[in-house]
Amino acid sequence: NRRSSPVTKSHFVPYRRKIIFHAGPTNSGKTYHALQRYINSESGVYCGPLKLLASEVFYKTNAAGTKCDLVTGEERRFADPEGKPANHVACTVEMTNLTTLYDVAIIDEIQMMRDPQRGWAWTRALLGLQAKEIHLCGEKSTVRLVEDLMVTTGDQVEIREYKRLTKLNYQDRALETFDNVKAGDCFVCFSKNDIFHITRELERRGHEVAVIYGSLPPGTKLLQAQRFNDPNDSCKIMVATDAIGMGLNLSIKRIIFYSLVKPQLNEQGEKEKDTVTTSQALQIAGRAGRFASAFPDGEVTTFRREDLLLLKDIASRQVDTIKRAGLHPTAEQIEMFAYHLPKHSISSLIDIFVVLSQLDDSLFFMCNVEDVKFLADIIEHVPLSLRARYTFSCAPINKKMPFVCTMFLKYARQFSRSEPSTFDWLAKQIGWPFETPNTIMDLVHLEEVFDCLDLYLWLSFRFPDMFPDKELVRGIQAELDQIIHAGVQNIVKLIHRTNRLEDAKDVAVTTSNTEKTAEAIAVVTEEVKSINKSKTNVPPIRSIIGLEEELDIPTSDSSTISTQDNKVEKQQEEKLSTSLTMNTHKVLHSYLNALKIQAETRGHEFDETEDLIKQLISKGLLSQRSVDKLEKQLATFNDNEKNIKKKKDTSKTIIFNINNKKSKKK
Repeated sequence: NRRSSPVTKSHFVPYRRKIIFHAGPTNSGKTYHALQRYINSESGVYCGPLKLLASEVFYKTNAAGTKCDLVTGEERRFADPEGKPANHVACTVEMTNLTTLYDVAIIDEIQMMRDPQRGWAWTRALLGLQAKEIHLCGEKSTVRLVEDLMVTTGDQVEIREYKRLTKLNYQDRALETFDNVKAGDCFVCFSKNDIFHITRELERRGHEVAVIYGSLPPGTKLLQAQRFNDPNDSCKIMVATDAIGMGLNLSIKRIIFYSLVKPQLNEQGEKEKDTVTTSQALQIAGRAGRFASAFPDGEVTTFRREDLLLLKDIASRQVDTIKRAGLHPTAEQIEMFAYHLPKHSISSLIDIFVVLSQLDDSLFFMCNVEDVKFLADIIEHVPLSLRARYTFSCAPINKKMPFVCTMFLKYARQFSRSEPSTFDWLAKQIGWPFETPNTIMDLVHLEEVFDCLDLYLWLSFRFPDMFPDKELVRGIQAELDQIIHAGVQNIVKLIHRTNRLEDAKDVAVTTSNTEKTAEAIAVVTEEVKSINKSKTNVPPIRSIIGLEEELDIPTSDSSTISTQDNKVEKQQEEKLSTSLTMNTHKVLHSYLNALKIQAETRGHEFDETEDLIKQLISKGLLSQRSVDKLEKQLATFNDNEKNIKKKKDTSKTIIFNINNKKSKKK
């Protein structure tokens, strides 16, 4: 039946629950009051948005004398030394247990139900938790949606509103220059490049800086936060992304928005650059000033003068009411579809599920499933059971990290061969033991390695026999966390080294690209073998790759008018400088053509960019450095081509005019 039945309390819990909504801004004490009720209850569960928050509640609860366990996607920690489960659990929201009965539950940051990627986890917890008393903490903008959802379940709702405990002042002057910084300042920006630029400028002026951004390990973030908060430490300035919006207690006096433009994901998973929303601006600005800290009252401003009025306007707007909660297909639902459609891939099954699902659009939306489909496509050729394939595809990894995607594929291959991913095997793959980073690229790579270890731990709790060495992996992950922190401590030195090595790196990348080209040729040869057997009109592989074509490098032309010699020489230099780029892109375009032929032969549709990336990742030929380099090369190549074409057209016009004048004289 295509139409699903409405959500009612009989689907989830057998009794009427009491929902208490603690609504208020940052630093209003709403979570504190909910936690007091949780700590003093007979049994309870805390469901948080981040591992950092779950860990903080875990430590606080145990420190208060109430035994509490910790459960995240990558970790299980027991309060009891013998591993006996405690009555209280602090977990990340995705790990919420819906089968255990609790006296009290807390769902923190409930407004995250609107999140296009993870919103389903908050919806699942709210509708499915078996607790007599559920405390929701979050923005007032979510109240109406919670009330509407609870009408469908028949649960009682109580609203408790809170106001900020300390003052927050929006200043009338922008910072405008880094010379105007003072102790307790925190710059907030939305890109790593801005973080590196600001940090370099501040340290150039003699300031020590703490740095926090999203891809740093939790331990590094905590150490940076502790350094900034320590009154005896010489570090008094912080530079961070909006990662500080939740999960860290910081003694910030003034928030400085370096920019108001932030990359956003819409419900379709598409990336858009837009001005920060009112909700985001208030969440970040609210980190300035903290009750019972060195800076109880907070200040907010911008770096650029032209942004200040816009920030005040954004902050003064009414926060948009959250109207819909996210949902996501479960493994059981996908298995049901696969039973009826056994020949379809996971990606196809998800597409069919989304098309056929009929949601109550007034209350729900389907969360973005593109990341799941992306991972499913990477391992499509790996022989796995449906349940294992779907579990792998739901792994919480960043698809923009090529090394992590490569390790994801290697884990799946090991699993498919029934070969456990042991510590020794893993150490060879990731290059353990680790070295202190010397450049920014080294630091970024170590961050990716950390995520690979996170992925191992995540898989170890789902397939313990196939990923047996989680304790050893956790040990080297802690070691790596310290190494990354040491790199962040010296981030300006890393930036300077990176800049100094830029020319040398270009030479190294050129050599590396030549090697990768040879590897790519071998891969294309292998991929096209089967096509050549089944399709007769396929050109020879050397022709497909473009090895038989000569580069179109211009030579001097004696017929060119002498006044144009300098321009022609310049054109020649420009084309010669892009010859390697042309070779590189010939191979990539040839690879695309080969893949397209393969797809057409098998009757599949072909998305050029997506498929190329997946194939290169699957063969281990793609790294973040090569992606960045190729993008720069392609931009230079295209610009040079346009300039050359424009100059040729200009030359032709000049020659034509001169010839006309000569003919008129004759």
